[in-house]
Amino acid sequence: MSTPVDVDQILAAVSAKVAVREDLVPFKEIKAMSRSVDPARDAASALLQRGCGVIAEIKKAVPGRGPIAEVASIPDLAREFEKGGATLIACHTDQQRFAGSLSDMAAARGAVDVPIMCRDIIVDPYQIHEARYHGADVVPLQVGLLDRARLESLLDRIESLGMVAMAEVRNRAEAELASAIGARAVGVNARALGSEELHREVFSEVVPLLPEATIRIAMSGVRSPGELLAYAGAGADAVIIGERLMTADTPGSLTRVLVAAGQHPSCPSRRQAS
Repeated sequence: MSTPVDVDQILAAVSAKVAVREDLVPFKEIKAMSRSVDPARDAASALLQRGCGVIAEIKKAVPGRGPIAEVASIPDLAREFEKGGATLIACHTDQQRFAGSLSDMAAARGAVDVPIMCRDIIVDPYQIHEARYHGADVVPLQVGLLDRARLESLLDRIESLGMVAMAEVRNRAEAELASAIGARAVGVNARALGSEELHREVFSEVVPLLPEATIRIAMSGVRSPGELLAYAGAGADAVIIGERLMTADTPGSLTRVLVAAGQHPSCPSRRQAS
């Protein structure tokens, strides 16, 4: 059952944590640091390949359930995902809810050549510069938590640093807003905030509202090649897979199986082979 989400409380909590970090590293400094690192990798091109790509997610814990996987080495896990054929690697950076960190993301980025997606609740420009400095190539924006003015401002900031902004939506109204602000990529999450319930049908309801050029990413609940193919058939360019990979005996091998399904000639694709 869904738990009511206090949006103001979420935003205040994230902002408070940002303020603590900004006391240690001022905004002007993190801004300069973010522009001193190597340029962002081309995540858009990676996501626009034929078939349905797999975004392998580093997720050590789940809100409400706690730890789901022990990770001996973030770099080794990232390399397993890359060798398995993952299009991108996503990394949770929220310590409280997902036991992640910016250091985890930096470690993953340093170990692989594929683009890296930051997974966090972004409410402040400071976080965007932090993410870029630690290796992010894609940064999410929770459309349901932010008003249009802030969404537009944060999206512009992300793109100004050469990254891709992924607007994360959970219903038709949020998808329409994502389109209105010109989001280049939209992630459709089958889970509502504060819920463990899956509603995979939301993806097929939302996709018709998106411009044809929008990169479409399915989020949550993909555990098998069949579920990946179902999302591909509904128009997904990629799927994010976290818990199923993290709890697998051999994450790299399962990544390979899922990638093979997404690249098989029978997999529905909006992109034609070149």
